[in-house]
Amino acid sequence: MTALQPARNPQNSFMRHLIHLLCTLCLIPFAAADPRPNIVVILADDLGFSDLGCYGSTVPTPHLDALAANGLRFTDVHNIPRCVPSRAALLTGLHPHQAGVGLIDRHARPRRSNNTLNENCVTIAEVLRAAGYTTLMTGKWHVGDDEGHHPPDRGFDRYWGSPRGGGFYFKDAMLRLDREIYFNREKIDPPDDLYVTDDFTDHAIDFVTEAVTETKKPFFLFIAHIAPHWPLQAKPEEIARFEGHFDHGWDVERQRRFANQKELGIIPAHSALSERDPQAKPWEEKTEKQRADLAHRMEIYTAQVDALDRNVGKLVARLKELGRFKNTLIVFLSDNGCSAEGGPGGFNRGEEGAPLGTALSYASAGLEWANVSNTPFRKFKISTFQGGTATPFIAHWPDGIEARGEIRRQPGHIIDLMPTFIEISGATYPENFAGNTITPMQGQSLAPFFRGDAKPPARDFFWKHLDNKAVRRGHWRAVRSDNPPWQLFDLSVDPTETTDLATE
Repeated sequence: MTALQPARNPQNSFMRHLIHLLCTLCLIPFAAADPRPNIVVILADDLGFSDLGCYGSTVPTPHLDALAANGLRFTDVHNIPRCVPSRAALLTGLHPHQAGVGLIDRHARPRRSNNTLNENCVTIAEVLRAAGYTTLMTGKWHVGDDEGHHPPDRGFDRYWGSPRGGGFYFKDAMLRLDREIYFNREKIDPPDDLYVTDDFTDHAIDFVTEAVTETKKPFFLFIAHIAPHWPLQAKPEEIARFEGHFDHGWDVERQRRFANQKELGIIPAHSALSERDPQAKPWEEKTEKQRADLAHRMEIYTAQVDALDRNVGKLVARLKELGRFKNTLIVFLSDNGCSAEGGPGGFNRGEEGAPLGTALSYASAGLEWANVSNTPFRKFKISTFQGGTATPFIAHWPDGIEARGEIRRQPGHIIDLMPTFIEISGATYPENFAGNTITPMQGQSLAPFFRGDAKPPARDFFWKHLDNKAVRRGHWRAVRSDNPPWQLFDLSVDPTETTDLATE
């Protein structure tokens, strides 16, 4: 177990900042004894491929853009197209059914009742803790709802967050959904001014500060944000920053993002923008009242993305103060594509009269804006088309990645994080753990691509969620959605999956 002492009262923000200052002053003369890198994974929830400035958004995300400018952007990394199986795959290096969360697939056997990781897998935290790392997590867990299956039971020395999932940003919203915040194994009454994107980052910073000041071991930090998953909830002053930004509508916004992506080199110049989703109508066909409501929804969504970016900046600043920034690998990605839940126009299931964006509102941005967020791809979260599986993926590590601002086009998968971290940390993936036989990890390390090794090893990729399936071999990708015939795409000439070649 960790040598860390019991944490101070996590609600006392004044003491938190005072301790940060004192710890920073104390750290100045000392250097870390262990040369292995610290590892930070920042996971967004339902973030689309084009929602960051460095991936084409018309709204800058300056802190994540800075990490991209001084690190690497991957353009062909994929997740599982839904949050629970994607988190299981990330944490274990296995396909989600192997890790025991097949309940979200109604055909899985055996069926499970609570999305719980099984005993034949190990988490990154369990592997790295055995290798001498301090292991820290804040945010949404969602792969073990019941007590006894929370992050402290799966290798994390410190945890602050919501084990049962997201769906809230403010305290009133948390209470309305009967969600809970835990500190390690203890339920916590969070402060009345809770905003979870800030809160998860503040406690991550607390944990890192504590780890650095009380141990010379490297740390692994996993921040699993709720943002920007629905419901649309953000601070009024942050929403106001984007007033009017989307009045031009989704058709213009998709074209602008697509042009940005070509200019940035995110997609090849020969790529075609996928057509507007068949369920999405042209912006001009909406009434003035509808356009005002729909544009406002995207303003709130963007405020949630902006809050996520701002908090990345807070963490980076703290790592620099602690002298740990240069030897910390920071990986940023999303758990699946942007969500079209609510269909065209989105849903609004909040309390009657509650303005959109407030704690008692409960709305989604809608299918049309999700189509924008997933530019240039078709489809959304849950689908195995690339709109459901493609993720922005940033890797930043000044001491370990020489390249600055380069793009990597080698294909990768969320299951590749486990072998990547094992390679750079020197940890060992076990054959047995806690008396159980462990399923061999399925991914391949991305570390060679950090070094610029151009040729990826031959491998196949697989996706299955509900009745949605996909398989990829080389530049060929076959997709089947809800049991229609399989479609086949040649990604070398058609990276956005617009031309079905199955009959040929």
